[in-house]
Amino acid sequence: MNGIPRSKYIAGFIGLTLLAGFSIGAGAENRQQGPKSPVVVELFTSQSCYSCPPAEAYLGELSKNPEIVALEFHVDYWDELVYGAAGKWKDVFSQPEFTARQKIYAGNMEGGQVYTPQMVVDGENFAVGSRRRDVRRLIARAKKYKGHYPTVAITKKSSSTFVANIKGNSDRAFSVWLVRFLKAVTTRVRAGENKGKQLTSHNIVTNVKRLTAWGGQPAKVNFSVTGQKANESCAVLIQEDAQGPIYAAAMCPDQAGSG
Repeated sequence: MNGIPRSKYIAGFIGLTLLAGFSIGAGAENRQQGPKSPVVVELFTSQSCYSCPPAEAYLGELSKNPEIVALEFHVDYWDELVYGAAGKWKDVFSQPEFTARQKIYAGNMEGGQVYTPQMVVDGENFAVGSRRRDVRRLIARAKKYKGHYPTVAITKKSSSTFVANIKGNSDRAFSVWLVRFLKAVTTRVRAGENKGKQLTSHNIVTNVKRLTAWGGQPAKVNFSVTGQKANESCAVLIQEDAQGPIYAAAMCPDQAGSG
């Protein structure tokens, strides 16, 4: 995996905060029990993939957990595959950018692969998305370190403007990303491997936009979300550059951008 391992980050983060005179709490114990960022779970999937609906259902369950930012990315490499007499089905949410995102993860991670359904946890570990025990294990591992990391919280300034408050210190290179998604959509698939099925997906990503670099010190990042409907929302990710590990994340307030 490219980027800094979690255990090494902890040691570096604590050392840096002591040198800088910054701490999340009043001491080492408070640092360990400080505010924790949600774990980010990214599902790479396709409406044309026969084995994907169970993983999508599981992501729907994860999306209800406030300790998890669950995001569904629809890839496009299934769109041209012909499934016998059922033909082919172009996933209505697929984007080549999401296929590229999955491929970058595969290149960054030891033993990385590109397949569906795949869940990537905090940008640094992956499992088959329908293997719940494996995914739960990765989520539990990610939670162990969250109290040591930077955090981000989002507050709403107006119907379409927000501010991301980032706390923490780091000497790594990070970017702040805005992810927009549809909360839930049901689609009747009329061809391909899932012909005749009604598939319900959750937190379907429609756009990923880089807001700014994060310099490793407490900061406020203002951003706007225009044209957002009642079935849409957003999240902010603090991710190591070169699409490395995700160190902090937050959901936008409910009904962000509506009104």
